[in-house]
Amino acid sequence: MSTPVLILVNKPAVGIDVPVSTQPEFERRDPGEPQLSVLDLGTTRGDGVFETVMVSEGRAPALAAHLDRFRASALLLDLPEPDREVWGRAVEAAIAAAEAEAEVETDTAGLGVLAVKLVLTRGIEGSGRPTGWVLAQLARDFTAVRREGVRVVTLDRGYRHDVGRTSPWLLQGAKTLSYAINTAALREAARRGADEVVFTSSDGFVLEAPTASVLLREGNRFSTPSAEVGILPGTTQRRAFEFLRSRGHDADAVRLRASDLHRADAVWLVSAVRQAVPVTELDGRALEVDHALTTDLNAYLSARQAS
Repeated sequence: MSTPVLILVNKPAVGIDVPVSTQPEFERRDPGEPQLSVLDLGTTRGDGVFETVMVSEGRAPALAAHLDRFRASALLLDLPEPDREVWGRAVEAAIAAAEAEAEVETDTAGLGVLAVKLVLTRGIEGSGRPTGWVLAQLARDFTAVRREGVRVVTLDRGYRHDVGRTSPWLLQGAKTLSYAINTAALREAARRGADEVVFTSSDGFVLEAPTASVLLREGNRFSTPSAEVGILPGTTQRRAFEFLRSRGHDADAVRLRASDLHRADAVWLVSAVRQAVPVTELDGRALEVDHALTTDLNAYLSARQAS
């Protein structure tokens, strides 16, 4: 599959009518041709939301959870509610097209891991009509990162842990297109000789990484910061907990202090496409890495399961 598959969603939200006789709910378009207006608020203001779904062996194990979070993010931004059924079918169409192209190009069934991105913007200013699309492309190979791990620094996000409740207009907990702060944080990590960041609140609670959830282990107990501290609920973290509990471990989402992070026996960053990446160094201090558990966890996260 050398070219990404682009699906334009003509009916991206509930209440949007399309003349299905002349315009389908969604349609495949050429990603190499112009498709998005420069007046779209997703481009001019980053006014939109997205999700990235991992697809392995033609299946998206966490699609339902991603669609739930996609809807929640849209509602936090007062965007029209995404039409869940249409988006689900559009994702399935993108996966099928990618699989078919891979078979033609390689003469074999199946392809590598896909990253399927769902995007919903507020559309062209004043139009009252949102813009939506699905883009499926081969995911970057993170095998080496999962094996070798990452060095992490903690950075203060500048908000209290309860900012989602006290200041909901800051949109903490929504997966928006506005990623300038996240990329700035990663550049700061590089300046400090690290690969990644874990954000903390101004009052000392662990939050999340720019593009991942944080998972800690203390003995037999695994934990992740609770979504009530104004962070994005982790879909991959949820599946990681399923695996850990099946192994007899305790796993809970709780409020975690920065001190909990620094005394943890092990730390991982978990996300849909990268999966579980072990932290090898935290603020200059070396951490132990459980390679066997990391391998088993990633095998579970990438397993072909019904969505």
